[in-house]
Amino acid sequence: MIVGRESPTRKIFNVANVLLFILIDIMCLYPLWYIFIQSFSDGARAAHALVLPIDFTLENYRVILERKDIGHALFISVARTVSGTTLTVLGCMMLGYLFTKQNMPFRKFMYRMLTITMYVGGGLIPTYLVYKSYGINNTFWVYILPCIVDAYYVILIKTYVESLPASVEESAMLDGAGVFTIFTRIILPMSLPIIATIAIYASVGQWNAWFDNHIYNINSKDLETLQYLLYKYMNEAQSITQEIKEKNPGMRIKVTPRGVRMTITMITTIPVLCIYPFLQRYLIKGLLIGAVKG
Repeated sequence: MIVGRESPTRKIFNVANVLLFILIDIMCLYPLWYIFIQSFSDGARAAHALVLPIDFTLENYRVILERKDIGHALFISVARTVSGTTLTVLGCMMLGYLFTKQNMPFRKFMYRMLTITMYVGGGLIPTYLVYKSYGINNTFWVYILPCIVDAYYVILIKTYVESLPASVEESAMLDGAGVFTIFTRIILPMSLPIIATIAIYASVGQWNAWFDNHIYNINSKDLETLQYLLYKYMNEAQSITQEIKEKNPGMRIKVTPRGVRMTITMITTIPVLCIYPFLQRYLIKGLLIGAVKG
C-alpha cells in the first residue's frame, strides 16, 4: 500500500499544532517550575531566578521543616486523607451497588433526592448549625463524616456496576451467595478501575481541603491540616520570617516572606505530584468504562 505524501498545508498545520501544544504545556508547567526554583534559591536573589535556582540552597526547607507545627499538620492531613478516602470509597460503593437493585425500597425516591444534592445546597450557616447539632465541630470527624457519601461518586459507581455482566452475579446467587458476599467477593474485585478513580478524586480533595478546617475547627490547633497551615503561612509570612531570623541570627542565607510562601507551597504540592502520575491510567480507564451507559 502506497501512502501519499502530506501536502504542504498539512505539514504546516502539523507543525503549528505541535508548537501550540508545546506552548500550552509550558504555560501549564512553568508556574509550578517557577515556585520550585524559587524555593531553592537564596531569598536575597530569588526574584531574579526565572529558569534555574540562584545560589542553590536547602535552607528554606530546613527552617520550615524545623517548625513543630509542620509535622503535626502533616500527620493530620495524611490521617484525614487515608481515612476519609477509605470511608468515602466504601460508602459510595455500597450505596451505588444498592441503587442497581430494582427491589431496593424507595430506590427511585432516594436516588432522586441524592441527585438533587448536586444542584441544591443548604448553605454555609445551615451546614455549620447542622454540624454543631451533631457535635462534630472542633473534632476530627468533621473532616470525614460529611464526605462518606458523594452524589457524583455514587452515580459513577452505579453506572459502572450496571455495565458489568449480570450473569456473573446471577451465577453467584444460584450458588447460594448472599448480597454481602457478592459485593465483597465479586463486585469489588471487578470494580477496581472505578474504585481507583474515586480514590484519586477523594484523596486529592481531602489533601487539598482547608476551608472546613478554617470554618469548623478554627478553635482546635491540634487539628490543623497542612493546607490550612499553608493558608496561615501565606497570610503571616512576614511575621514567620522575622521569627526565623530571631531564632537563627547567624544564618548565611537570607530567608524572605517570598521564600517562605514558595517553600510551603512546594511541601504541600509534592505528595500529589509523586502519586498522581502512577494512578492516572486508572482514572482514565474508570471514567471511560463508567461512562459506557449514559
